Amino acid sequence: MKSNYLKALGPGILFASTCIGVSHLVQSTRAGADYGFTLVWAILLANLFKYPFFEYGARYANATGTTLLDGYKKLGKWVLGIYAGITLGSMFFVIAAVGAVTAGFLQNLFNIQFNLFGFDPFFSTVLIAFGASAIILLLGKYKVLDGMIKVIGAVLLLSTLMAFCLTLGSGPVTQADSFVPKDLWTSGNVLFLIALMGWMPTAVDLSVWTSLWSVERIKQTGYHPKMKESLFDFNFGYIVSAILSICFVTLGAYLLFGSGKPVEPSSAKFANQVVELYTQSMGSWSYYLIAIAAFAIMFGTCIAVLDGYARSISKTSALLIGKKENKKSYSLWLLFSAVGGILLIYYFLVYLKGVDPEASKKGFKGLVDIATSISFIIAPVVAVANFILVSKKQIGENAPPTWLRILSYLGILFLVGFSIFYFIGPSMLPE
Repeated sequence: MKSNYLKALGPGILFASTCIGVSHLVQSTRAGADYGFTLVWAILLANLFKYPFFEYGARYANATGTTLLDGYKKLGKWVLGIYAGITLGSMFFVIAAVGAVTAGFLQNLFNIQFNLFGFDPFFSTVLIAFGASAIILLLGKYKVLDGMIKVIGAVLLLSTLMAFCLTLGSGPVTQADSFVPKDLWTSGNVLFLIALMGWMPTAVDLSVWTSLWSVERIKQTGYHPKMKESLFDFNFGYIVSAILSICFVTLGAYLLFGSGKPVEPSSAKFANQVVELYTQSMGSWSYYLIAIAAFAIMFGTCIAVLDGYARSISKTSALLIGKKENKKSYSLWLLFSAVGGILLIYYFLVYLKGVDPEASKKGFKGLVDIATSISFIIAPVVAVANFILVSKKQIGENAPPTWLRILSYLGILFLVGFSIFYFIGPSMLPE
């Protein structure tokens, strides 16, 4: 029995790794540093109301042995076309945001200062991070990705929980006399709330990846798990991700909120700031341990994101034109998505530096906020499609229980409501 659960274990951990990247290390830490515990409600609601639509990726894959993309085609090619449009419209921003954060942690860890191909040290690090990720995927694909994530995810989980407990024991930092808390309910600051929820725990359209990885895991092991085994794998990853999101908010709230230290705008300096949050709690001896673990999880996230987009858009294009998917298609989409992400990073963090230095300073935060906001706006479309695909008409007795269907209706209302608020809310608030 245990061995069967182990055979099913993998897609849920990959999902958790994808979540822990930008939404936790960056957005949750920023939420705690800028607003204390004010935004915990938003994090909890996002995790709760998005849950059904991620779970349906694992549920549908187990019930049918196919991916959500196959399901979208069954609903109509137009549904698959909408997904393709959503993916192509957002993927480069997501890849760029993840890549920029990964490069920041890599540069922080190795103090990279050389110029590659004439580019500055940071962009040179971006090229190294993307190049290494692409090579790993082209050579090893899912098998290597699955093995890497399990190890580095465990290291970061243990170190984060340790830092969290020690931080609670030492208490919050003394607030500076001149400290004035940020007002969330202004037209500018409320956009961060949308961005935070957009990738908490991650973008809803990434539920497709859970189904892709579930099908790939079945191929890898030769074992088709029972529904409860697949859902155990997914729920384990989801719960770990949710717990860690609160841990990162706490680190930001206890160690930065009110301290007078602003959240660093550049990815390399922010990476160093995050690692120092751990060492404040655990001691200076832990600096390199945490720096390695933080970079490893971001590197794993970068690889997972590139794999997820390449795998999903390759299969989508094959389904749309009615041809069988092949390895060459995956490789081409992988390189295309990586190059697109690199070009966006270049624009925001290199080109703007020469044209408008002040805009460039905000480039890292802006890039992350754009990616996360797009994800939230498009979430209702994917949520509705996923909900339709797990109806009794589609998967019979494997359809979700009543409580999960009720939560789905509430989740759709939640996603639609906040998407509308994104467009009209800021104009109704003071600047």
